[in-house]
Amino acid sequence: MTRYAIYFLPNPATGLWTFGCSVLGYDAVTQHCVPFPDHPIFREEGALEISSEPRRYGFHATLKAPFALSYGQTEEDLATALSRFASSRPRFTLPKLHIDRLGSFLALVPARPIADLDDLASACVMAFEPFRAPVSDDDRSRRLKSPLTPRQIELLDRWGYPYVLDEFRFHMTLTGTLDKPRAEVTAAVLREIYAEIDEPVDVDAITLLRQSGRSEPFVVVQRYPLAA
Repeated sequence: MTRYAIYFLPNPATGLWTFGCSVLGYDAVTQHCVPFPDHPIFREEGALEISSEPRRYGFHATLKAPFALSYGQTEEDLATALSRFASSRPRFTLPKLHIDRLGSFLALVPARPIADLDDLASACVMAFEPFRAPVSDDDRSRRLKSPLTPRQIELLDRWGYPYVLDEFRFHMTLTGTLDKPRAEVTAAVLREIYAEIDEPVDVDAITLLRQSGRSEPFVVVQRYPLAA
């Protein structure tokens, strides 16, 4: 089943994009695997598994989580709506991000909530809801295997994803599940590498991605610039 997602991706010309793609080992724009950073930790046995789960999704921050198209909707319809939406939303800049542990994985996150960012994410969730097919029973059961709060279950049933609106937290995933000792070592290495390109982040576009099957990687369909 084909799925789509609406993500924030850094401009592919930036150091942030190069950093994120190298840590995951995959570039969703070129649709190619890319070399990991030149550091001993990425040459250790099992290094490939550190990012095996997030690699399929590519380096991103979720705005509208992956969804199948609802009956009667087409990719062209979605693209047209995205172009119109993006042209009506202002671009903005995020303060510097930092690497933190979120639950069992590492991600780039802002130091504090950013109102413009939360507003963009909420608007994406609601604006593109008509394009989302209902969550399947299997997908709902899979989501419920994670410990969700009653509010998150309510959001899952209403919007197809539990971490939206008041439960949204902007993050750009860098690893899969890590135990605490491995997470501490990996975080120290990633912070060292990231320090070389650490700078404010321009949120200047939103991007449509497509996944041709659940085991396939997401690929970029098109990047839609936000209004100046």
